[in-house]
Amino acid sequence: MMNRLVMMILRNLPKLPGAYIKLCRYARHTQRYPEMEKYRHIQRIMSWAIEKGNVELQVFGRENIPSENGYMLYGNHQGMFDAVAIAADFPGPLAAVFKQELKDVPLLKQIVACTNSFAMDRQDVRQSLTVINAVAEEIKKGRNYLIFPEGTRSKTGNQMGDFHSGSFKAAMKAKCPILPIVFVDSFRVLDQKGSAPLSVQLHYLRPIPYEEYRELNTVALAALVKARIQETLDQYV
Repeated sequence: MMNRLVMMILRNLPKLPGAYIKLCRYARHTQRYPEMEKYRHIQRIMSWAIEKGNVELQVFGRENIPSENGYMLYGNHQGMFDAVAIAADFPGPLAAVFKQELKDVPLLKQIVACTNSFAMDRQDVRQSLTVINAVAEEIKKGRNYLIFPEGTRSKTGNQMGDFHSGSFKAAMKAKCPILPIVFVDSFRVLDQKGSAPLSVQLHYLRPIPYEEYRELNTVALAALVKARIQETLDQYV
């Protein structure tokens, strides 16, 4: 059976070269183009991957997405498909904080430049603090950022790993709303063999306003967000 990633690429092959060239142009001259123009182009590419990859993306809770920008999204991390799903569906614009090892991967490198995303080296405390402060300032300006607080994708499917409390420092510094998101069965898309049709769920949960967590420390906040996500996993898995 064909690998799903290979199938996504082959089925989109006629469109991909032109789309990648355009993305590279956006990345090289990112200040010349409107933010939403760049984001919509990224969304098209991700939507193509979903459509041609035999994946049905079921989305719940779009009404929970805040109407005003300037907030953080925190979600469970099941696999490589998570970023594809959220980029394809989220109305945007959206940036992300991701691990340092991915910063030079083709396609991702250009997306990072277009969205003002940040690579974080968790082994470098000073660099991590710099990223946290930068993200907080960007949120105050009205940008939205995604972090996977597990730090890396789970190896156990729909079971979450530990949440790193440090991931929540940016939200606390920005004093912004938190939008928990939940992926169900996302790991099956690119982290398992095969290309048979399957469904993935993306849930936007009720936002947590700053007033609701302002008295918590990062450890307690991490536990709160994880509990909200776990509740949805328990309901749908």
